[in-house]
Amino acid sequence: MTPTDIAQVQTYMRKRFANPRIGLIRREKKTDSVEVMLDDEFLGVIYKDVEDGETCFHFQMTMLDIDLEGL
Repeated sequence: MTPTDIAQVQTYMRKRFANPRIGLIRREKKTDSVEVMLDDEFLGVIYKDVEDGETCFHFQMTMLDIDLEGL
């Protein structure tokens, strides 16, 4: 992902989820994705996909069963 991609997607995520604490961080040795953070907590990964001249970004977030306990 380019620096422009990262800035645009970060702005989108912050606006969509009404949370300025969301940040995107480059991944070591990976150029097609970034980590999604809420302050210092890892939330997931966003992957860039370019196919047939169209670009999309996939947000993948994993929740463990222990994360859901007590809800």
